[in-house]
Amino acid sequence: MGLGPGSPHKQGRRFPAGGKRRRGAKGAGHPPPGRQRHPWPPPDGRSELAPDEHPHLSPEALGYFRRALSALKEAPETGEERELMVHNVLKEVEAQALALATNRSGSEMLQELLGFSPRKPLCRVWAALHSDLRFVACHRCGVHVLQSALLQLPRLLGSPAEEEEEEEEDGKDGHVETLEELVLGLAAEVCDDFLFYCGDTHGSFVVRTLLQVLGGTLLESERARHRGSQSPEAQKSPSRECKASDFEVPETFLNCLQNLSSCFLKDIAVFITDKISSFCLQVALQILHSKLPQFCAHLCNAVIGYLSSRNSSADGSPLLLFLRDQTSSRLLEQVLLVSEPPRLQSLFEDHLQGQLQALAAHSIANFPLQRFLDAITTPELLSPVFEELSPALEAVLAQGHPGVVIALVGACRRVGTHQAQVLQLLLEAFHCAEPSSRQVACVPLFAALMAYEVYYGLEEEEGAVPMEHQVEMATARELGEVTVLGSLLLQHLLHFSSPCLILGSLGALTGPQLLTLARSPAGSHVLDAVLSSPSVTRKQRRRVLKTLKGHYVTLACSRHGSRVLDAIWSGAALGARKEIAAELGERNQELIRDPFGHHVARNVALTTFLKRREAWEREQGAVAKRRRALNSILED
Repeated sequence: MGLGPGSPHKQGRRFPAGGKRRRGAKGAGHPPPGRQRHPWPPPDGRSELAPDEHPHLSPEALGYFRRALSALKEAPETGEERELMVHNVLKEVEAQALALATNRSGSEMLQELLGFSPRKPLCRVWAALHSDLRFVACHRCGVHVLQSALLQLPRLLGSPAEEEEEEEEDGKDGHVETLEELVLGLAAEVCDDFLFYCGDTHGSFVVRTLLQVLGGTLLESERARHRGSQSPEAQKSPSRECKASDFEVPETFLNCLQNLSSCFLKDIAVFITDKISSFCLQVALQILHSKLPQFCAHLCNAVIGYLSSRNSSADGSPLLLFLRDQTSSRLLEQVLLVSEPPRLQSLFEDHLQGQLQALAAHSIANFPLQRFLDAITTPELLSPVFEELSPALEAVLAQGHPGVVIALVGACRRVGTHQAQVLQLLLEAFHCAEPSSRQVACVPLFAALMAYEVYYGLEEEEGAVPMEHQVEMATARELGEVTVLGSLLLQHLLHFSSPCLILGSLGALTGPQLLTLARSPAGSHVLDAVLSSPSVTRKQRRRVLKTLKGHYVTLACSRHGSRVLDAIWSGAALGARKEIAAELGERNQELIRDPFGHHVARNVALTTFLKRREAWEREQGAVAKRRRALNSILED
């Protein structure tokens, strides 16, 4: 890859695109010694089903539920017939809930059926499973059914019309616990054996989902994990679960959330060091940060306090040892993200100051360092961090940790300081600062995360004077691969207060090169930043985007390019819209046949443009007028 970090900056270098955090050693997710993975009888002496005694689902019953689910999917969305069908199917589910939940195919079907369920039938199914909670929660299939039941709460909580119907049904079928009572009951049982549920591979999923439901906040990362457990058909089918990330919950839920979260304090060492248990604490911190910020700060202080009390490392604070650990570093990432500015300042001064370059070079510790940089919001903290970390930017890139550099650039964008300095350091790290003619090539270099000599395939002897930039060589070369991290770097730079250098480099790209950037999954977001950055003037945008003229059809027929063209169209004036429509109209049939192009043609109203030009112009003029009015309101 070239010489080490101390080598002269003239040496060519390809910067690794960024290392991935290594997996823990095999068995790292196992519980601490003495913790059992299989369910054991509860402390109150109640008997539970042994693993070989749980009810089995007959092929006939499985076939019935499969047909019933298929019929429900095909039935109309509303109507008395559908309600009756749902009621009857869920009656059968109630009778065989445990057998369904612990069967792989049955579990997948039950998860989907719960999405159709009104509140009362859901409560009955939940109650049927609750008697064997430990067994179901720790079963590889049953746990996903419990998750699905919990994830119905945003849909079912607080529907008054349904409450009246349920009161009438209670008289016929006897008392059934309400949804709120069932959730609080589940929380009470989990709280009684908190360490076990958090440490169990499957049970921890229930704890994490329960924490989200109690807080009225559903995390997208956790919802994605749950969707991954379902069958491909279940993932494709319209989901009724948790469409909104936040929903209203009763006050009792927030009180219960605090009580449940206080259980972390009793065995804080386990939740810091055990891989499975640590996930639960990470989720709790995210929920508490928005719902109970004071208790979140209390938990963070407990984590930092425990880690700081361990034996000191040879090179400073004991916290440094945990930043380099596979499990505890992930927890510390979350602590850093939810910490308030004063807490971050003290963390830096007490534990991190003087260690940033070593952390940036470490294969694991560089990730919590990135989160620390992501959390910086004050110039008082950014200044000493920048002063310490900035001299090592090229070395950090060479070590394969560009995420640290991008996080530092992001902090400069967010806080609004050190922007000119970090841009100059980037030019030096990518070997395009001197001679100054090379600066026009910075966009392709940043996008590909390659130094100048590597990108253009040059061989320069060590100590030789860098050659001037050759425009012919640059225009003849196709644009290199746009990396995700390179795209993020350019997006940050385009939002700097003065992005002229980046815009000049973008303007120097040829039409085919800019087209390649726009059609790239990562590169298309660079053009999004050009269109959305408040630092880029309308004149500067036009200067960059005019290079795409003559390539609009190719752009429209691309998955990512068509999205860029839609964004260009949305911000274009009437004159520019006429030019785009005229160019697209020359190949109208090709657009209509293309899976992406026909959407662009519809958005542009191309048929109207070709057949009724005056009507098209009136319509587009009205659209432009509404947009100007809206912009003036937003500016006020």
